[in-house]
Amino acid sequence: MIEDMETIDEFLARRSADVEEAVRKAAATEIMPRFRQLAAHEIDQKAGPHDLVTDADRNAEMFLTEALGALLPGSVVVGEEAVHADPATYEAIQGDTPVWIVDPVDGTRQFVHGDDGFCTLVALVRHGVLLASWTYAPARDQLATAVRGGGAFLDGERLSAGPPEPGRALTVATSHPYYTTDDQKRALLTLRTDGVAPRPCGSAGLEYLAIARGELDATAFSWEAAWDHAAGLLLVEEAGGAHLTLSGEPFRVTGGNSLPFTAARDAATARRVAHLLSGGETLREAS
Repeated sequence: MIEDMETIDEFLARRSADVEEAVRKAAATEIMPRFRQLAAHEIDQKAGPHDLVTDADRNAEMFLTEALGALLPGSVVVGEEAVHADPATYEAIQGDTPVWIVDPVDGTRQFVHGDDGFCTLVALVRHGVLLASWTYAPARDQLATAVRGGGAFLDGERLSAGPPEPGRALTVATSHPYYTTDDQKRALLTLRTDGVAPRPCGSAGLEYLAIARGELDATAFSWEAAWDHAAGLLLVEEAGGAHLTLSGEPFRVTGGNSLPFTAARDAATARRVAHLLSGGETLREAS
């Protein structure tokens, strides 16, 4: 059982490679054998036709729940599919226990359509603080990792987002219209302005990786589900980027954020995008 932050650091030093192995095994066992091989009975809808779940999602999450819980006794797993089955499961993120936040297949829509733009996301959180993350794109054989204070890496190479090129329009990946309220649609429309080039997002985890690699300038997302954001936000932070909500505060995985929010290659870009999303109003100062 983890007792304090120091022992969590020790756990990460000793067992990060084991977490990586578990993530790779989940993908190799439960996800990739179904990639471009899904039968109709292996695909279901949750909230509607744009909210899909497959046997790969369910089985990979069960694999990771068992494996991660065994690696860190006393921890709990909050996975997308478990929360769908029992929303009360999400409340563990608010507690004192170390929590693994898991999205077994981030980009299920892409996965179902045979596109390689999907990934498995795992983050370790305690007291709402992001401690470590793993972003694995199995069809591309790319693994990105981050540890708070230890940097971000892709396949062992350090990531540095860097500022956008001066004078170039910002490329911003935005929430798909299917997943936004009318108010959020209006906020996202503010990005249709000179100097900004918005586009619909794909897998959130891979968009965060693109920011950390300096290939995408920012995101503008309208939903809070921690499994979509936790791993990528730490990756962006550790690559030198920043994230900001309309309250002027960083995004909190524990919820209660002012939406939409942005993650960006640097703090100046985050402020610029958040300012646009707020309708040009001055962001409220963090208390």
